[in-house]
Amino acid sequence: MRLREFIKDYFLRFWDYETPKVMVVKNKTLGVIYRGVQFLVITYFIWYVFISQKAYQESETRPESSVYTVMKGSAVHGDQILDTVEYARPSEGGDVISTILRREVTYDQRQGTCAEYFDVANANCTTDSDCVQGEVDFNGHGRRTGRCVQYYNHTFKTCEIKTWCPVEEYAVEREPALVEAINFTVFIRNSIHFPKFKVLRGNIKDASNKRDMQKYLNKCHYDEEKEPYCPNFRLGYIADQARENFSELCRTGGVIGVFINWKCNLDLDSSHCKPTYSFRRLDLRKDQANSGYYYRFAKYYSKDGTESRTLIKAYGIRLDVIVHGHAGKFSPIPTIISIVTAMTSIGICTIICDWIMLTFIDKNEIYSERKFDEIIKEPTIHISTELNYINSYGSNHSDLSDGVPL
Repeated sequence: MRLREFIKDYFLRFWDYETPKVMVVKNKTLGVIYRGVQFLVITYFIWYVFISQKAYQESETRPESSVYTVMKGSAVHGDQILDTVEYARPSEGGDVISTILRREVTYDQRQGTCAEYFDVANANCTTDSDCVQGEVDFNGHGRRTGRCVQYYNHTFKTCEIKTWCPVEEYAVEREPALVEAINFTVFIRNSIHFPKFKVLRGNIKDASNKRDMQKYLNKCHYDEEKEPYCPNFRLGYIADQARENFSELCRTGGVIGVFINWKCNLDLDSSHCKPTYSFRRLDLRKDQANSGYYYRFAKYYSKDGTESRTLIKAYGIRLDVIVHGHAGKFSPIPTIISIVTAMTSIGICTIICDWIMLTFIDKNEIYSERKFDEIIKEPTIHISTELNYINSYGSNHSDLSDGVPL
């Protein structure tokens, strides 16, 4: 029976109509809290939502982008003159380009048999039985022949292997760093397209003719204030902006990210849509096993009718060009949504103050009695109370002041 009465009562209450009743409470503390919360909500929407985040705009965050890079410069290294073909990989690249800063060279390697490097696991031996024929250690340099031989000019022995001889660790020659590379420049051309707004922009300053453009690009270097449209960046400038020591980069190498950020307000003229640049080290410096940047390559030639090679281990800077883009333009739909959200959020002020009034302020029970009324049937006879009710458009407005005895 109780369940049936509960269901019946719930069903009947479901069809009740609720309307807010306006009650003026002349309490300065509550009034200050109410206006203060209103001020915070309105300030948040005006300053952060509309001005900072530009919520009145339709935005695009996935633009189409193209990157083209070229390394420029030459240096004297001993008796050699190095140009971009020697130190840049690739000489003309896309969003990744690297330059060699230091080399470790192993000359005149030939296919043959020689002693394995002694630091390789199980490479040290005393007799042939310590070396398994045909075994390949993937941390080593070749396939073992099964013989135990003298380690070059030393007194101890290691297992013999078939490989390019002599092994790199034994015969390597470490060259000095290419310190002149600090003045090398990298040319970065970037174009970006926002298809939603049909806007195409580039990071190179427009010129009246092609000859003037070429003159400008040959002599300019990027400066955030003076030359924001110059696409030439000195390696020394990039290292400084990434807070890296260039001498240390020459020793270990490193990977630096070049971040091109396009933040465009298309309500303004498109000439105001220009890039900003930031630079950051990408590889982990604290993790010695994973820090730095190097790679190996070889130059092959024929000597006395035998194929030979020069093995080069190159340490350098690798630049990863990463492009981010965001464009916004006024649109009525997000504007209406943001305004409605702001107006709705102001209702939070009433909820907070009602909770404070009914929970913490003195006479909260009397406030509760005045705030919540249940009208079963519209009265036909006027009933006088301590409060004066004003019927207006179906809403009850009461003035509950401090001067009224409660």
